[in-house]
Amino acid sequence: MIQVEHLTRRYGELTAVDDVSFHIGQGEVVGLLGHNGAGKTTIMKMLTGFLEPTAGFIRVDNLRIGEDTRAIQNRIGYLPENCPLYPEMTVIDYLDYQAGLHGVPEYKRAPSVARAIRRTALREKASDTIQTLSRGYRQRVGVAQAILHEPAIVILDEPTNGLDPTQILHMRELIRELAQESTVIVSTHILQEVQAICERVLILRAGRLVLDSRLDALQSGRRLLVSVDGDATAALARVDGVEAVEERGRANGRFTYALAANDEAAPAVAAALQAAGRKLYVLQPEPHDLETVFAEVNAIESAAEVAHG
Repeated sequence: MIQVEHLTRRYGELTAVDDVSFHIGQGEVVGLLGHNGAGKTTIMKMLTGFLEPTAGFIRVDNLRIGEDTRAIQNRIGYLPENCPLYPEMTVIDYLDYQAGLHGVPEYKRAPSVARAIRRTALREKASDTIQTLSRGYRQRVGVAQAILHEPAIVILDEPTNGLDPTQILHMRELIRELAQESTVIVSTHILQEVQAICERVLILRAGRLVLDSRLDALQSGRRLLVSVDGDATAALARVDGVEAVEERGRANGRFTYALAANDEAAPAVAAALQAAGRKLYVLQPEPHDLETVFAEVNAIESAAEVAHG
């Protein structure tokens, strides 16, 4: 559905986005993850046609940004990080105005506004002026304006930024609901948000794409953690499927190891330890969640940057 190839954006000597390529299929929920300044917002602005690439191209279905920007924008709902709102307008008047800007026919505006208000739980605030709303409700108004025209793609830039825990939970629920009908791209620097709502993650660092993976795939290729009652290095090294043995520590007479092996090697590991006369206290996959991967990726990239001066 969305095809990004060799996307680059420069501001003078600063390269904000550096040769980024990825594809997003229909119905995916994808998180753009990275530290502040990693290039997430710049990519979103190019995806929505508000910023021209220095190099590369973006296609949405058979349309291309630049040649068919307006047609692509009609298919996109966008919540920028600081959504421009008119504080003196009521919620319902603002959404009616936005519906007109989105090209919603006049006879469809009332039902479109009503549906957006219902989906974002704004019914109790519909007649209130925006300036009286909390930040959480203002974020809801921002999402409501993004979905008025029932877009095929919804792009949300830092949707939970500044929200309290209750508001964050509601926003997550709303994003999951949006994902039932639309492709959703969420930009954030918060790991928990990606883990909570996304099925795939694109990790950016210094304008470059350093990881593109489904979250469930991050669980593959893990190591096994083993804790036994003595030195078992030799016995573990002989097990088929164990490529390397790393001693992690010794405490209270127990030796802990990390094995370069997948889950399928676990029965053979247990059998080898039993044959060696060792008591087995722990045999489990090493946790390999998004936080671990994010730290590993940034450590590798930092080391590479230092090596290249």
